[in-house]
Amino acid sequence: MNTLKDFKRNFMGGAPDWYKGAIVLFLLANVALRAVSPFWAGWALILEFIFTLVMALKCYPLQPGGLLALEAVILGLATPESVYEETRQNFPVILLLMFMVAAIFFMKEALVHLFTGVIVKVRSKMAVSLIFLGLGAFLSAFLDALTVIAVMIAVATGFFEVYQRYASAAGEGDSDIQSADRHKEDLDNFRGFLRNIMMHGAVGTALGGVTTLVGEPQNLLIGHLMGWNFPEFFIKSAPVTMPTLAIGFLTCAAVEALGVAGYGCRLPDKVREALAGHAAAQSLEIDGREKLKIAVQVIMGAALILALAFHVAEVGLIGLSLIILLTTLNGVTDERQIGKAFQEALPFTALLVVFFAIVAVIHQQDLFGNIIHWTMSLDGRAQLAAFYAAAGILSSISDNVFVATIYINEAKGAFDAGLITREQFDLIAVAVNTGTNIPSVATPNGQAAFLFLLTSAIAGMIRLSYGRMLILALPYTITMTAVGFMAVWSLL
Repeated sequence: MNTLKDFKRNFMGGAPDWYKGAIVLFLLANVALRAVSPFWAGWALILEFIFTLVMALKCYPLQPGGLLALEAVILGLATPESVYEETRQNFPVILLLMFMVAAIFFMKEALVHLFTGVIVKVRSKMAVSLIFLGLGAFLSAFLDALTVIAVMIAVATGFFEVYQRYASAAGEGDSDIQSADRHKEDLDNFRGFLRNIMMHGAVGTALGGVTTLVGEPQNLLIGHLMGWNFPEFFIKSAPVTMPTLAIGFLTCAAVEALGVAGYGCRLPDKVREALAGHAAAQSLEIDGREKLKIAVQVIMGAALILALAFHVAEVGLIGLSLIILLTTLNGVTDERQIGKAFQEALPFTALLVVFFAIVAVIHQQDLFGNIIHWTMSLDGRAQLAAFYAAAGILSSISDNVFVATIYINEAKGAFDAGLITREQFDLIAVAVNTGTNIPSVATPNGQAAFLFLLTSAIAGMIRLSYGRMLILALPYTITMTAVGFMAVWSLL
């Protein structure tokens, strides 16, 4: 009996008992569903996996999601070979997470120094929000969105750690309840402020990423198949991407002005003072060696942007090169110090491979087949609108690259068979690309950058749950999806 109790405590650790029970129920129900219909068992698995993401703050999704993925392979919903193939196709993303995110860790001082100046000097919350949205959009037009969000996570973590140290030091000298309540209120408001700017930045990565050939992996895939170069991709996509970019900035300004959907949280004066004080103290204490370290980080940051913009090598390999250079030039040679850089990204890397197992189930069980056939049965504007909508909906629950690959290959098959003209093929490519990029901001699993943010350490610090992300993304989802839809409809 004691063994059973101990097992129950050990199973999924400190997760709520009801959540543990739900996962066990899912595992049992999937066996029964598999016996009835592999197709519906596959759809149940998708919904169950999304549920594990919703509960990310209670239990990291790797464990419950991993159990579901393992069961899917055991039940034959996907083969080990298909999981490996999905993982192999996404190996560049894995390399990126392993090395590029770790490289950003070694640039943390320069990034915090730069962004602290922005936060302290720019007092308008709307201006700060627009800056973060704009930076996310601009950088993601040339860099991978995961790299950009890793930078923002490093910055937000640095801010939070600075204020935590300040609040702890102040708390030691304050014995009255009022002071404790004041610090708690400031901390709650600061969390809200960080949630706001992180979401603006994350949405910015989607807004900028859709505009260029190198902005997202599916852009490259579609551009290569269509034979478009960088300017051609930008020009052909612009009738949809530019209005969407404009409405993104207008939405940012509106939600901050109106304070809706959890936005409008301002930086408390005490927090601003703490950040300004920290920046001033750092400036006074910094010696020649530290200045040189920051200078090296700034130079390496500029080199990183150029290397990624011109695609001199695979993104992950550029990240590894950056780790070697930054650690060598700045004297970081202890294995334990280097190991800290990998703590943030490797759990997410493992979770991403689990996600690829779910994608393998989608592929092997042809879960999207009926939707694809319906889309291809339409023509003209209705077909473009259907491609945009279907790609958006499916990308919100699956992998963007996977959805884009299926749809663009179906369209190419129709073009090769003479069923559609080259002009319609070009427009379908634009509809598929914008569909996989824009409406997918609706859910954290719709964008890899959103999912990385949700499962990062900063999410717990600022109380950014799956539900909160859905609400914070909702105004953007509505306005950007609607404008994107109207722009696609107007292509013909």
